[in-house]
Amino acid sequence: MSETTSPTAIPARGFLPGDLPRRERLARIVRVDHAGEYGAKRIYEGQIAVMGKGRHGKTLRHMAEQELEHLEYFEKQLNRRRVRPTLLQPLWHLTGFLLGAGTALLGERAAMACTVAVEEVIEGHYEAQLKHLGPDESELSDSIRKFQAEEVGHRDIGLLHEAEKAPGYPVLSAAIKAGTRAVIWVAERV
Repeated sequence: MSETTSPTAIPARGFLPGDLPRRERLARIVRVDHAGEYGAKRIYEGQIAVMGKGRHGKTLRHMAEQELEHLEYFEKQLNRRRVRPTLLQPLWHLTGFLLGAGTALLGERAAMACTVAVEEVIEGHYEAQLKHLGPDESELSDSIRKFQAEEVGHRDIGLLHEAEKAPGYPVLSAAIKAGTRAVIWVAERV
């Protein structure tokens, strides 16, 4: 038997039995990315509400503007592909703002720790998505790569602003990362 006809051979592009059909996989990608960018927008709005007039206000507004650009792109993708947004968007509206404002109330370093934690998860999340997009989705892939690079830039800004010196950084970071991963899982499906 040739490698491609072997019962144990991996199908082209890594698809396996039980994988989602292409349309549903793309719907999940667009849905979760829209939800994530909406949540990121709300996190920055919460941080700006608390710290907007401080020394990090300009930086926070810059990152928020990039998140808004990402959100607008995925809103267009939802409409173009006829994908419904997550049903939990009202929850992300509240929890995103509370996470941003709450970490900002803990201090500038804690706010930056939030950015670092979220963006580290998102970088990996985008990377995993890119592995499922073929050449027929080059425009979506290119946009995700661009947004991924900007998210990495946000992470780097957080590190530059001493995120790792936030009180309880390991615990705070781990909690935010776990929450971000949980939200990703839910937003893909609901």
